[in-house]
Amino acid sequence: MRTSIKITAAAAATTALALGLTACGTDSDPASKSGTADSSKALVVAASPTPHADILGFVKKNLAEKAGLKLEVKEFTDYVLPNTATETGQVDANFFQHQPYLDDFNKKNNTHLVSVGTVHLEPLGLYSKKVKSLDAIKAGQTIAVPNDTTNEGRALQLLAENHLITLKAGVGTSAKLSDITDKKGLEFKELEAATVPRALNDVDAAVINGNYAIEAKLKPAKDALVLEKADGNPYANIIAVKKGNEKDPRVQKLVKLLHSDEVKKFIEDTYQGSVVPAFGDTKS
Repeated sequence: MRTSIKITAAAAATTALALGLTACGTDSDPASKSGTADSSKALVVAASPTPHADILGFVKKNLAEKAGLKLEVKEFTDYVLPNTATETGQVDANFFQHQPYLDDFNKKNNTHLVSVGTVHLEPLGLYSKKVKSLDAIKAGQTIAVPNDTTNEGRALQLLAENHLITLKAGVGTSAKLSDITDKKGLEFKELEAATVPRALNDVDAAVINGNYAIEAKLKPAKDALVLEKADGNPYANIIAVKKGNEKDPRVQKLVKLLHSDEVKKFIEDTYQGSVVPAFGDTKS
């Protein structure tokens, strides 16, 4: 059974306070040293509901017990608290983000989180309830994009690659709205990634993260006007832990299970291309 986490201002404030009190003690905290965790205790993992918690639920139900892993999944519905909870030790690991987002988060929040393995890719897509094709997007229309640094840059790159906008040369995935050199008459609305699907009725199109698209009952492989390409994509979702906990035997066991043939088949059968395995020959 999943454990749902309701995100409230009080919870966020409590977590922020705890982060401020503990971030400076990262290196001296005995619990953060590699391999010191009690392997008999449950590994607590913070995860976005879909597909992350679903994938972990499959592991818990079908693979964990045989592997000697006690697994507890806590669901979070935002992109901040899973990382701060991992930093402060409220959870042991998290599964919701890609490496560029983690790098940006660490830099901005003085956190000390690292990846221990990639699991899957959720292709970012452009969706609309008002137009049926890219050609139907015209000057004067509004496109919603995620407002966090890495996903906004990723969204703008998707639009540029499909000739809806032109970006400054070399900005890459750090692109911002101010880096658009030719909007081609389009307007943009910046929103928190989790809220973008709810804006579909209010805008002409929206760039939506794969997990939030699935939660909104969209089928990326079918409903998106265009999807990111999977080949060579740096945005594979990862399992992250606080630095120093990479060798926790429970973490290593979880990564091994997530890289199994059973999980690969589950992802392929369940999501039909909307979520793509990002492992195989990948070494954890």
